[in-house]
Parts: sequence; structure tokens; C-alpha cells
Amino acid sequence: MKDDENHWKLGIFYYNKDDKRLFPPKRNKFLGWTVNFANPYSILAMFLAITIFIFIVDYIKKM
Repeated sequence: MKDDENHWKLGIFYYNKDDKRLFPPKRNKFLGWTVNFANPYSILAMFLAITIFIFIVDYIKKM
């Protein structure tokens, strides 16, 4: 997809309803991927990532 400034909110959040990818590459492809917040699964993916992070931190604290 063409890199269009209108698809980047605040310059860091990618939001493109026409792009069906959940994890499109960042503007600089060498930096990895970002989340397409227009994809309905993005909220689920972010929730799962935060939940896993919390469980890992809690597990480390209990060690």
C-alpha cells in the first residue's frame, strides 16, 4: 500500500480501513511492523499482548 500521511494519526498510529493487514510494516521497513488500528482484530491483538505482558511481570515478581 502507498505510504500516505492521511493513514498515520499523530504520526505514529497507522489507521487505514482499506488495508486488511493487522501488522503492516512501519514507514521505515527496517524498524519492523506496526498495528493497523482500523483492523477490528487490532484491539484483540493489543489486549492479548498487554495481558501476556502483565502475566509475565506477575510471574517474575513471584519468583
